[in-house]
Amino acid sequence: MGLIRGKLLLLLIYSLGYTQALLLRNAQSVNFERLMARRALLQNVESNGPQTVLTNEMLKVKFPAQTFPQLLDHDNTSAGTFEQRYWVNAHHYRPGGPVIVIDGGETSGEDRLPFLDTGIAEILAEATHGLGIVLEHRYYGESIPVKDLSTDSLRWLNNAQSLADSAYFMSNVKISSRLFPKDIPESSIANLTALNTPWIYYGGSYAGARAAHMRKLYPDIVFGAIASSAVTYATINNWEYMDIIRIAAPQACSTLIQSSMTQIDSLLANSTLRTPLKALFGLRGLQHDDDFVSVLSWPLDSFQGKNWDPKVGSTGFEEFCAKLVDEDDIDAMESEREATRLGLPVDLVIFRYAKYIRALVDQLCPNTEEQEDCFGTHNASKFQGTSLQETWRLWIFQVCTEWGYFIPAPPDPEWPSMISRLIDLEFESKICRQAFPPGKHMTIPMWPNVTVVNELGGFGLTYPRLAFIDGEIDPWRPCTPHSRWAPPRNDTISKPFKLIPGGVHHHDQNGLRKHKKEPKHIQEIHREEIEFVQAWLKEWIPK
Repeated sequence: MGLIRGKLLLLLIYSLGYTQALLLRNAQSVNFERLMARRALLQNVESNGPQTVLTNEMLKVKFPAQTFPQLLDHDNTSAGTFEQRYWVNAHHYRPGGPVIVIDGGETSGEDRLPFLDTGIAEILAEATHGLGIVLEHRYYGESIPVKDLSTDSLRWLNNAQSLADSAYFMSNVKISSRLFPKDIPESSIANLTALNTPWIYYGGSYAGARAAHMRKLYPDIVFGAIASSAVTYATINNWEYMDIIRIAAPQACSTLIQSSMTQIDSLLANSTLRTPLKALFGLRGLQHDDDFVSVLSWPLDSFQGKNWDPKVGSTGFEEFCAKLVDEDDIDAMESEREATRLGLPVDLVIFRYAKYIRALVDQLCPNTEEQEDCFGTHNASKFQGTSLQETWRLWIFQVCTEWGYFIPAPPDPEWPSMISRLIDLEFESKICRQAFPPGKHMTIPMWPNVTVVNELGGFGLTYPRLAFIDGEIDPWRPCTPHSRWAPPRNDTISKPFKLIPGGVHHHDQNGLRKHKKEPKHIQEIHREEIEFVQAWLKEWIPK
């Protein structure tokens, strides 16, 4: 049983690691990140689990980190500089080739090294004799310009400043000749800035939106851009995220999750049934009902981590569904007898759901007396530490100030829901008020100022030599140009518009060493990306 529970938790961690920070959106997600770190399971995943390909220390040796003196404030150049990290793969480079730069996005740039080694940067560099680069985002990894993560210290963490970082880097970087093959003449690499070389900018997810923004705002610097799963439309209420999962999940599983949530909400409305219900799920020590149901929604987050390559993807959602539909689960039948003793009038699926959650709770926080501290979200002091170790504050700050993406239940009470109706906008967004009290120089807005993102184009963002690549069943699709709310557009070489069949979140970003072993649909999207990038490069006119 211990091995099964350990496997369950590791599957959830794989999902968090692969999909990065976008799901760090509320107080409960911060709780889970802390609990997993406390159990030191992240270290085990790095050394032994499917995440090895993303954390392999050998890649850090193969691609040693470089640093670039980046401006802290592009509106006040006298404010000083900080060291921004980047990594280079010159294996395929030949004089005259382009630069393929991957935006590091909302995580350490080290997490993007696999895409420099076998993923999209390597694929495009090989096809174009180009140079691959990963550029770490300000404040993430070791590209840290401040001494703490207080509200004031985070005031330079915004879309405009970070976009200006990329433009400044592309215009001024001097890449060491030591990183190139010895047969490459030093004269050919003396100046590889965007003024002299075509740069193709790639990003996935949040970084995908940034790739699109870079092409629009800096067209003389960014020659072309690929925006994968690009969340170009920022929204405060992102309820459609869970609705994509509802539609894309196996029908039997989706129906059971919905019926479970309906029953659970009904039981919580009965004051005499709340405590036995929480006890059934192993969460007797949790005081607040909204905290309880938010723990129950955690398995759904693993859907985003699905990937065509099992070495980097998560099967957590499939494992969860398998447990829910398993009608021969003897332990669940025993739980039914116990629930009957407690007076809980629920269907068998609730017991199977409860067993799954209990296994998770037993790994993270088995002591009832500690559960309020583990999973509670109503004590603001838990979220007010500002040391550099509190890295969860970074993306949460961006969520609270500009991007939003809170994921509550559907606003229409008649619309089917995969999560409890108790998870509303207030619950999702309270972390903003808890974690970021007003500073001397910075106060976060009452609600995220999504206008600063959407005024750059939102659903309709388009530009020549700007490609959008999305996944058919990506939960983030409603925030991309492939949303049902987006205006229709054609797929052309100048403005590629691709939808990966059965794809989830930026499924084109990773690749295999032997590309012919990739699934046919992934080979196809990589072939198409090579095709339109090569066509773009024919338009380059040396300055």
